[in-house]
Amino acid sequence: MNRLFGIVGWKNSGKTTLVAALVEEFTRRGLRVSTIKHAHHNFTFDKEGTDSFKHRAAGAHEVALVSSKRWAIIHENETESEEPSLENMVSKLGPCDLILVEGYKNSNIRKIEAIRRDFQSETPLWQTHEGIVAVACDAPIEGCDKPQFELNDVPGIADFIIQIAGIRV
Repeated sequence: MNRLFGIVGWKNSGKTTLVAALVEEFTRRGLRVSTIKHAHHNFTFDKEGTDSFKHRAAGAHEVALVSSKRWAIIHENETESEEPSLENMVSKLGPCDLILVEGYKNSNIRKIEAIRRDFQSETPLWQTHEGIVAVACDAPIEGCDKPQFELNDVPGIADFIIQIAGIRV
């Protein structure tokens, strides 16, 4: 689990922007990075009208999309409660140096909370959730005992993750 590191936060906190920027930064440094994104709603990879969409609509339990450039498998859960665990999803990924996890705020992995003051309507996660080791924010947070990074300080956040995760670059 050392190679796992999470980015959490409430809606519109900058999680996806930060994850994408970190992937670019780590890749620039020569690391192979995978990501896992937790979604709280129905989503689809394929668009209405595509062949894979037609396969799923017809009732296929799994649909594999395969080309010379990439492949993906879309798996239909029987029930909403069948959502796979983070550990299960990690086991499906190939070898890499680091897995960035967006979401899964209740997981037991180390995480950074992304905070944008203008969108902060809920209690900060760093106050209530285990495993949050730092905060990336757009303004300093008084009373926060966690290391704080400017939300756009991607190199600094990347250095911190490398150090905490014990990754050799």
